[in-house]
Amino acid sequence: MKANNSIFKAFRVEEVDGTYKTSIKEMAFSPLKEEEIRVKVNYSSLNYKDALSASGNKGVTRHFPHTPGIDAVGIIEASSSDTWQIGDHVIVTSYDLGMNTDGGFAEYITVPAHWAVKLPESLTMKEAMIYGTAGLTAGMSVLRLTQLVKPEDGKVVVSGATGGVGALSVAMLNKLGYTVVAITGKESESDFLKAQGASEILLRNDIENFDKKPLLKPLFAGGIDTVGGVILENIIKATQPMGAVTSCGNVASPKLDLTVFPFILRGVTLIGIDSQNYPMNYRTEVWNNLASDWKISQLEDTCTEITLEQVDEKIELMLKGQLKGRTIIKITA
Repeated sequence: MKANNSIFKAFRVEEVDGTYKTSIKEMAFSPLKEEEIRVKVNYSSLNYKDALSASGNKGVTRHFPHTPGIDAVGIIEASSSDTWQIGDHVIVTSYDLGMNTDGGFAEYITVPAHWAVKLPESLTMKEAMIYGTAGLTAGMSVLRLTQLVKPEDGKVVVSGATGGVGALSVAMLNKLGYTVVAITGKESESDFLKAQGASEILLRNDIENFDKKPLLKPLFAGGIDTVGGVILENIIKATQPMGAVTSCGNVASPKLDLTVFPFILRGVTLIGIDSQNYPMNYRTEVWNNLASDWKISQLEDTCTEITLEQVDEKIELMLKGQLKGRTIIKITA
């Protein structure tokens, strides 16, 4: 079914007697409010927050029915803002998209004009969604890490390396000349990680079982952590003097059991990454980097393309930790 002038299709999550059911529904446009844009979505992508939203997680989405999708790229078809014109190609990620505002798992989205970023000319819509929020988060992490750690300083480590943020971080750092150690719980994915640019593979169980000392032997010049918990603790404790570690996830745990010794005795810097509300000037810088100097040659090798009708099965796999790389959703031509 192809969207017409007033009706479009969307992947909807509904709450029925305390359970959550998904289906493809017909939706009608609402009038634009001041400083809003309507975007015909070409691609979206599947993220962990989308899987949680589709499962009825009230910490992500409070009210149902709802359309998930924290990423979208497409062409503006209506605008009540002087900032954007009909026909502009834009990326919309983060903020409240797909959380409590209907998101990118639909043929159209209507969002505040200031949520949009111009699609760089050297980036296709498909490439933009292979990056998506995961690529933006990875890019922000790489940007902050490279400000303090240079390739000649030593090895850098990336945790959760088979996930979207992790795999893209590995590839970007390799492109920039860094020697990358990839942490994964999936030994079977070693070839995948080496193809992304990892020089070494460190198994999750090994780093989780490092000594419980306040400081460990310096192994890394810096790192990008996507999981939190014990792994982040041990990365910090094993970072060399004046190194830096970015933190953007807490799937393992939001808690850290650390002394201040890595920060005081070694001068290690811990940098938090918040892609949801990152300032627009930094967003624009990262997207331009992703489209140029940081663009990875094997970008499409990191993704699987699906349709809206295949989203359910991929959500189940994601919640079981059985997806690797990026999953993008083709919405409209």
